[in-house]
Amino acid sequence: MEATIPNARRDGNVVAQGSSNPRKSTLRRMWQYRQLYLLILPALVYFIIFAYVPLYGLQMAFKDFQVFRGLWDSPWVGWQNFQHLFSSPKFPQLIENTLLISIYRLIFGFPVPILFALLLNEVRHIAFKRSVQTITYFPHFLSWVVMAGIVINLLGPTGIINTIVREAGGDPINFLANPDLFRINLVVTGILKEFGWGAIIYLAALPGIDPQLYESAKVDGAGKLRQIRDITLPGLRPVMAIVLVLSLGSLLDAGFDQVFMLLNGATLEVGDIIDTYVYRVGLLEANFELATAVGLFKGVNGMILIVTANSILRRFGERSIW
Repeated sequence: MEATIPNARRDGNVVAQGSSNPRKSTLRRMWQYRQLYLLILPALVYFIIFAYVPLYGLQMAFKDFQVFRGLWDSPWVGWQNFQHLFSSPKFPQLIENTLLISIYRLIFGFPVPILFALLLNEVRHIAFKRSVQTITYFPHFLSWVVMAGIVINLLGPTGIINTIVREAGGDPINFLANPDLFRINLVVTGILKEFGWGAIIYLAALPGIDPQLYESAKVDGAGKLRQIRDITLPGLRPVMAIVLVLSLGSLLDAGFDQVFMLLNGATLEVGDIIDTYVYRVGLLEANFELATAVGLFKGVNGMILIVTANSILRRFGERSIW
């Protein structure tokens, strides 16, 4: 008589052969790895509270919100809020400013962390390397309230740079109130604040490149620049592709904190973006339904951008997010 095996091992877990309930199997596996699930619990709660629960309020974009009647009992107005948004004379300017600032950041800011990671990877003095890395990614942890104060002290009418210009006999330059320089200021200060933090992911990916490739390249007489071009950059390409997709997904997020802190009346025409408009309309003018419509418009377009970029990467054979 053929012997029966009471238990079968599946995926490292002992599961009863007669058990065919996937729910019990999943619960048993979750209990086995309960410490790991406990670690992700704070992040899960965070996203539930701040990402999924607010989805209930998106219906406000299609309603004439009345505070005393509440969200649920406020009358539906269909696409009226979106029609008001698209017909607004400010809407084209908002889209232009948001896209230009984001594209400038993408073009000039995307390569900087890569170049910095490549340069820092060539440093052989460990203490100096760690010191430089710590100093460069420290500004990431400063809020834009603090950073804006530093920028104003540097570029303001009575700032350090204008003081040096004035002492040298030149005319002071109003960097922060000049519309032609405002977007440049945003891009440069944004890069200085984030390039050290952005380089971390590339520094973490560099050790994953096979060192035998570099040894073979040295035998073939390849110099350092050629090794970077033919080995390092192709090895970093999957990481660069994922970062690029995520950056494209946030193309309509031009950085509210930074723009809000540095924006003024003289630069409003070139610096007013979607998020600052939502702030003024939603909080200062209490037009909550229009602000919700703007936020929904931005979110839907961001999703379209990230799905499109991810599909393009998959078509070209690159590693994608999903």
